[in-house]
Amino acid sequence: MKHDMKITLYLVMLFITAQIVGLFLLSQTISEIKTTETGEIVVNYSEPLTGRPDLEENESFSYIVVMILIGTALLLLLIKFKLFKVWKAWFFLAIWGSLSIALSVLMKDEIAIILSLVLTYFKIYKPNAIIHNLTEIFVYAGLAILLSPLFTVFWAIMLLVAISIYDAIAVWKSKHMITLAKAQSANKMFAGLLIPYKKEKKENKTKIELKLPRHIEVKEEQVSSAILGGGDIAFPLMFAGSVMTYLIESGLSQSMAFFKSLIIPLFSGLVLYLLFVKSQKGKFYPAMPFISLGCFIGYGIILLL
Repeated sequence: MKHDMKITLYLVMLFITAQIVGLFLLSQTISEIKTTETGEIVVNYSEPLTGRPDLEENESFSYIVVMILIGTALLLLLIKFKLFKVWKAWFFLAIWGSLSIALSVLMKDEIAIILSLVLTYFKIYKPNAIIHNLTEIFVYAGLAILLSPLFTVFWAIMLLVAISIYDAIAVWKSKHMITLAKAQSANKMFAGLLIPYKKEKKENKTKIELKLPRHIEVKEEQVSSAILGGGDIAFPLMFAGSVMTYLIESGLSQSMAFFKSLIIPLFSGLVLYLLFVKSQKGKFYPAMPFISLGCFIGYGIILLL
C-alpha cells in the first residue's frame, strides 16, 4: 500500500466529496429545462461569472486537449527557466477565477469574487492542508461549471480516453508529469489534493555514540504527502456532469438525475482506493486510466438501472 489506510481513505473521501460538491453546484446552474416542438428535452445552463467558450462538442474536445498540451509545455518552460513568480501569478489567477465561479453559485457575484480572492491569497501565500484541500474542492467545481455543459456524453468519454492515454505516457514514458508534480509540491503550488503526514522510517536509525558504554537510537521523522492531481478530479467530474445532463434530457427530474449521477464518483472513488491499496511506496502511477475505468463502470450501471 502506497500510504497507510487512514491517509488513503481520507484522500479518497476528499476525491468523492469534490465530485459531489461539483455535481451539486453544476446542477444549481441549470437555468432552464424545456421541451421543443419535436418533443426533445433541452437543458440550458446559466452563463458562469467569467463567461463560457462558445464551442461545439467536437470543438470543445479539441480545445481542451490543445490547452492541456500548451499549458503543460508552458509550465515546463517556467520550471526550466525558474520563472517562479510568473508561475505563481498564473496559478493565482487560475485559482481565483475557478473559485469565483463556484462560489458565485452560492452567493452574490461581488461577495464570491472578494471571498475567492482572500481564500486564494491564503492558499498560495499562507498555505496549510485545510485551506488547500477546501479550496481545491471548489476549484474543480468551478471548472465543471465552466466546461461540463460543453460536452455530450460521447465527447466526454472521448476526453477521458485521450487524457488517460496522455497520463499513462506522461508518467510511465516521458515522466514529465512526475517532474511537474515534484516542482509543484516543492514550490507549494500543487494543483490537486494533498495530505502531508509524518512517518517514521524504522529502517533509518541514527546511532549516537556517547562516552558511556551504550548507544542512544534516534528515529528520524520524515514528512510524506499523499497527492492526487487536479486533472484526476476535474475530468471525471466533467464526465459525471455530462451524464447528469443526459439523464435530464432522457426524462429524469433534475434531482433524480443528480442523485443517479453520483454512482459515477462512487465507483471512480472505489477504483482509486484499489489503486492506492495495490500501488507501491515511492512509485508514481497515472491515476486517470484507473479513474476513467471507474467512471465507465459507473456509467454502465446507470444505463442498466
